[in-house]
Amino acid sequence: MKINILTLFPEMFTPLQESMLGRAREKGILEINLINIRDYTEDKHNRVDDTPFGGGAGMVMQVQPILSAYRENHLQGPCLYMSPRGKMLNGEMAESLSRQEEITILCGHYEGVDQRALDLLQAEEVTIGDYILTGGELPAMVLVDTVARFLDGVLAGEESVKEESVYSGLLEYPHYTKPREVEGLTVPEVLVSGNHEKIDLWRYEKSLEITKERRPDLFLEYLESEPALSKKEKKILEEIK
Repeated sequence: MKINILTLFPEMFTPLQESMLGRAREKGILEINLINIRDYTEDKHNRVDDTPFGGGAGMVMQVQPILSAYRENHLQGPCLYMSPRGKMLNGEMAESLSRQEEITILCGHYEGVDQRALDLLQAEEVTIGDYILTGGELPAMVLVDTVARFLDGVLAGEESVKEESVYSGLLEYPHYTKPREVEGLTVPEVLVSGNHEKIDLWRYEKSLEITKERRPDLFLEYLESEPALSKKEKKILEEIK
C-alpha cells in the first residue's frame, strides 16, 4: 500500500521509520511518500499561506501549492484531509482504507486550508477526536498507524487486529508478565494455572467489566450485537449485566 502525505513539515514523520511501521516499509508492505507542499509554491517569497477573505485571525493555506504538489506527483486514490470538523476515525474506516492501493493525506496548518483545495481534490475530512491540534501531522500519523495494522504481514503472525481492544467490541483485558510478584502485587492465579479454558473465560469477564465501567456505550452496542457465546460465556455476561 502507498500512502502519500502532503505536509509543510515532513521532518515530523520520522517516527514512521521506527518499530512496526518501519519494518512494514522495509518489507515493502507499506510505502510512505512524504511531499513538502512548500516545494511547490510559485510565490517568490516561498509563501504558502495568506490572510482569509472576510477577515479573522490567523492565516489560511493557499490552493496553488497544494494542487501543484498533488498533481505534479500524479497522486491517486482517496484524498483525506485531517480536520477537527471531519468524520471520526474508527476501525471500520481504517479497515476500508487499508483495502486501497493508494491514499493521500493532506495535513493542514494555521487556520486551515482554502476550501477550494478540498473541493478540487474531493477530499474527505477526517478527525481523530473532539479537540484541536497545531496541525494535521500528528493526526496523519495516527491514521497511518491505524490503517497499517490491517495490512497483511504488518502484525506478527500470532497477532490478529480483529481480536484487539475495541475491534472485538470490548475493551482489552489486563496483561501480566514476569516477575510473578511486584511489591506485593501478584499475577492472578488463573493465568498461571495452565487451564486455557479458564484463562479465556477470565479474560472475557475482565473485558466485560472494563468495558461496562469505562465505555458503557460500547458495552451497550456489544449487548445489542447479540454475540455468539458459549454457555459459560453467556453466564458471565448475564452476571455482569
